[in-house]
Amino acid sequence: MYQLPLLPAVDRTYVGHATAPTLTIREQPSYRVLHNSAACSGAELIAALLGGAQSLETAQRLLSAFGSLHSIARATCGELTSVHGVRMNAALRLKAALEISRRLLTPEAERLQIHSPADAAGILQPLLMHRDQEHLCVLLLDTRNRVMGEPVEIYHGSLNTSLIRVGEVFRGAIRANAAAIVLSHNHPSGDPSPSPEDVAVTRAVVDAGKLLDIACLDHIVVGSQRFVSMKERGLGF
Repeated sequence: MYQLPLLPAVDRTYVGHATAPTLTIREQPSYRVLHNSAACSGAELIAALLGGAQSLETAQRLLSAFGSLHSIARATCGELTSVHGVRMNAALRLKAALEISRRLLTPEAERLQIHSPADAAGILQPLLMHRDQEHLCVLLLDTRNRVMGEPVEIYHGSLNTSLIRVGEVFRGAIRANAAAIVLSHNHPSGDPSPSPEDVAVTRAVVDAGKLLDIACLDHIVVGSQRFVSMKERGLGF
């Protein structure tokens, strides 16, 4: 019987800028990450972020140049793009992913917890007090009233029930599986006294939250130097 000769094993070690062998689908970094990211090497994880036909070889060059993932995380985008094959958009993706991983190491117990209107205002007031238009934001909270990320801007312009879609107010909360929200907007005039429209918007959001099982804990109206808690005043609640 005719027998095919045995072929020598393919050497996948990167040497200079030689053309790398084509990887099978199962060997490609994206496939490996999709099916078992925990089993991937550092080079494969980096390659999945970089993208492109030669991403694995580029990732290996990065690791060779910087020595470790920790050193890559400390490198600037300019230093990353000095490695052959790393373009600026790929360097930005890599920096963003490594920053996300750093933030995930922060214990959840250190997240800010909202105990009072003043706690919420401490986060929202610096964001809203100097705006020259009305901006409506939502602070997402978990089941222990701990803050889940940055405030989400929903709308800017005149606060009016005919213009604001209540569904948009809860979109981020639903995606993040938040248990509660704190609504907030500013008055460019500097006077945080709630208007009839503020009360109407608050009532609509509170009622919708009851249907969605996402509590609206308060609506903070921000002025130039002070704020008003509509929950404390019983307006819309």
